[in-house]
Amino acid sequence: MVVEQIYTGCLAQGAYYIESDGEVAIIDPLREVHSYVNKAEKNNARIKYIFETHFHADFVSGHVELAQKTGASIVYGPNATPSFECIIAEDEQIFEVGKIKIKVLHTPGHTMESSCYLLIDENGVENCIFTGDTLFIGDVGRPDLAQKSNLTIEDLASYLYTSLHTKIMALPDNLIVYPAHGAGSACGKNMSKETYDTLGNQKKVNYALQPQSKEQFIAAVTDGLTPPPYYFPKNVMINKTGAKTLDDVKTSIQALSPEAFEVAANELGAVMLDTRAAQTFKDGFIPNSINIGIKGDFAPWVGTLITDIEQPILFIADQESIDEVITRLSRVGYDNIVGYLAGGFEAWKAAGQEVDTIESISAEDFANKYVENEGKLLVKDVRKETEYRAEHVEEAECVSLAYLSNNMAAFSKDETNYIHCAGGYRSMIAASILKSRGYDNIVDIAGGFAAIAKTDVPRSNFICQSKLKV
Repeated sequence: MVVEQIYTGCLAQGAYYIESDGEVAIIDPLREVHSYVNKAEKNNARIKYIFETHFHADFVSGHVELAQKTGASIVYGPNATPSFECIIAEDEQIFEVGKIKIKVLHTPGHTMESSCYLLIDENGVENCIFTGDTLFIGDVGRPDLAQKSNLTIEDLASYLYTSLHTKIMALPDNLIVYPAHGAGSACGKNMSKETYDTLGNQKKVNYALQPQSKEQFIAAVTDGLTPPPYYFPKNVMINKTGAKTLDDVKTSIQALSPEAFEVAANELGAVMLDTRAAQTFKDGFIPNSINIGIKGDFAPWVGTLITDIEQPILFIADQESIDEVITRLSRVGYDNIVGYLAGGFEAWKAAGQEVDTIESISAEDFANKYVENEGKLLVKDVRKETEYRAEHVEEAECVSLAYLSNNMAAFSKDETNYIHCAGGYRSMIAASILKSRGYDNIVDIAGGFAAIAKTDVPRSNFICQSKLKV
């Protein structure tokens, strides 16, 4: 028996490859399915089932294409209503994969069709459970992503409490928990960076699994929920109907000369997405382009900040990153990619096109300016509120990047705005957005709060984030 977690860091997503005696099950596959097909072929195995834990909101699944390529059956739990052919399993229905069995456990709460899959090994021993978005390491699925007119958040949280207590917590403590996501996903609020654990340890450390009444549980899991990214509902619909193949997406994308790139941007109203590193971007970029670096939480930030999933996109990338950019945009359903700048930003400069820059200073230079101005600087912290509350520059105001567009008034067009995040990735995104909106007096603090904390700039008292309500 082989159980392999295929973890994709940029999405904080875990898919699973399970093989026994020449048969394979895939759980929650990503959109690019070739890796699963190739792995099975290399092992002379056949993909028999594709198990989906629920209709995913944060990424586009490859279940339909994978089924078409392999002849495998797609399996959902009760209450699922897809528009393609699949098996809608009954609660506790068992599927055989080689010498092992996979048992469906219907666990509504995150969504009403949410189901976990219990793996029973060759010896009849309950070995591990694939919990989807029902149970994470350190958290549980948020209950606000699948509301219907007759179901409130509290109703869904109540279902989740019952699912956890009647279906999950009664299982053996040595069972391995394999969730669909880890830290960084927007599907929970307090997930661990660990990607698996034993159920017994989760019973000890997971706040949602502690002894508590249903009312206390509901209050805990609904407290501090931030609005989900705008693209979530659209991804759900794509996953219910099935996405077009990634190959089909790629065939329509054009390599554009600087002149054609500029024309396309103007005529289509396309977002110009610069995917280079922040400290490269700041030294020169196409005016009005937005920086979201590919070497970071690229797809989630695209989904958070580009609110229309149908928005035409033009992108700028290093040559070696072009395919990766397309793949990572498509993973979250952004398929309307018009083209990319052939030759990258160097081609733009060589064509004599207009170039913009963003001032970026070191934390040490910021500390000196802070002293010179007796702390009277306009400092904007674009981290999450929980990060800000844990520790921040004394005079800084929190304007979280996720809500930047709704809080432009927090920035001054007269005074200099000094912007930082934790390490420099998010602050450059914020600076590029502000530049595109006409804010020219922007200074990025390189290295973010991690670098500032090594200087003498006054900071608030540190509060461990685990003690904050998140």
